[in-house]
Amino acid sequence: MLSRVADNLYWFSRYVRRAENTARLVGVGSQLQLDMPRSVRFAWRPMIDTVGAGECFEQCHPETAEAAGDADVIRFLLLDERNPSSLRTSVDSAREILRSIRDTLPQDVWEAINDLHLYIDAQGERSLSRRYRLEFLQRIVDGCLKVSGLLSANVSRDIGYQFLRLGTALEQADMTTRIMDAGASGLVRPRNEDDREAFQNMQWMSVLRSLAGYQMFRRHVRQRVTAELALRFLLQNNEFPRSVHFCLSRMQSVLPTMPPRPGVDRHLNRVIGLTRNADPAVLATRNPAQFMDQIQVHLGALHDAIAEGYFHG
Repeated sequence: MLSRVADNLYWFSRYVRRAENTARLVGVGSQLQLDMPRSVRFAWRPMIDTVGAGECFEQCHPETAEAAGDADVIRFLLLDERNPSSLRTSVDSAREILRSIRDTLPQDVWEAINDLHLYIDAQGERSLSRRYRLEFLQRIVDGCLKVSGLLSANVSRDIGYQFLRLGTALEQADMTTRIMDAGASGLVRPRNEDDREAFQNMQWMSVLRSLAGYQMFRRHVRQRVTAELALRFLLQNNEFPRSVHFCLSRMQSVLPTMPPRPGVDRHLNRVIGLTRNADPAVLATRNPAQFMDQIQVHLGALHDAIAEGYFHG
């Protein structure tokens, strides 16, 4: 397979999964707003830093960067074409990639991506309203899952499919840490310190729901949601498909089907060790955001190794 085509397949799957998880990320905040009492202060701004777009946001909103309102932040995350990780940019990027490799993937995949593109153009502005936002986000998630289902059901298990799997697993691991980061960050600020633990547990419940993991958490853990248990489930569970460890293990199973690249194996084993050795009990007592940032740095290095080994070598 041409390295250009392999690169496109890898990035196509990443952009689709990024779009889905950006919708889920905004869903964390939207669901929390609905669940929290009016007396609790809710801030959307930390979510910009969670996706690593703080500098871009400040350039786009130089006057109001720190005091940005909900609408500015949500528009930036969902619709702003200047934001390289916005929902619209991710879907448009996936569509442009697919346009150049349409003969590589089934026609149904093109139609599904095009439907998402047209839906965002037609209904995107409505998503800024709290009344319609969850409906919009759910439609995006459903559309992305349809694409994933079509890829899983209709694509031959050749080397191109392995690059799709590789991109999907890496992007999901990264976005799971970002959604966890959002849930652990300062989105909710209780006025009374005695309420902090209760609100923190509500935040983690929203994180689990946004990752479609709440029912699986209850099935595996069988205890009420706490920061420690949610961290352990989303970081280290071997059976939940969106957990960081599951995604990394999937990458580990893909690599033997591809040409060997020792640098990729080395970086993957490093981040697997970091995740496996983490102590959720310790993380829960501190701010887990620093640890999530650490994983994201290692995942970035893993991506660089994949690009160097398979696409630019």
